[in-house]
Amino acid sequence: MLLHGRDTVALAEVYEAVKHGGARVVRLIHDLAVSSGVSDLIDQVGKNPLDLLVNNAGIAIVKPFCEITPVEWEQTVGVNITAPFMLMQHFAPHMPPGSSIVNILSIAAKTAFPNWSAYCMSKFALEGFSQCVREELRDRRIRVINVYPTATDTNIWTHIEGEWPRQKMIAPEDVASTVAYALSRPADVTLENISISSLAGNL
Repeated sequence: MLLHGRDTVALAEVYEAVKHGGARVVRLIHDLAVSSGVSDLIDQVGKNPLDLLVNNAGIAIVKPFCEITPVEWEQTVGVNITAPFMLMQHFAPHMPPGSSIVNILSIAAKTAFPNWSAYCMSKFALEGFSQCVREELRDRRIRVINVYPTATDTNIWTHIEGEWPRQKMIAPEDVASTVAYALSRPADVTLENISISSLAGNL
């Protein structure tokens, strides 16, 4: 199992949890905001084919669109769009039948929110791209599973200014268990688009 993350502390915690389950785990730490970082990750993975790719990395710039800097825009595009594009483009051609690609999108891939223009743009873009990839890979029996969680209580909120009702958000474990269920279905069954909502509504 290959685990990538920019938060070294969180990555170490997941590494230890997975390792205790008996899996052989390799930690990867690269800057996915730039193409060279994605290329370095690909080089470190090597030539062995993957049977599962989960695109979960993401950053959020939350401010009025007139205040977004070119650097913030480029970082958003790099992490949220270009990185999953490069990873899918590189690994998908070598994935065997029965493999899966999971894209953790967001309710923001389908709904507009004020001050979230850069983030929504990136999720809308990845949504459209992944839908097309799904159709291209269907004949090869590779599943493309898109997951659309509502606000989830992850560390991403630590870096976003403002007060957010994190106690009302769904837990990361809720998303993980949903993905695990989708992957546990028979290889010829795919849960293609999964929305995960909270009874509290969109926050």
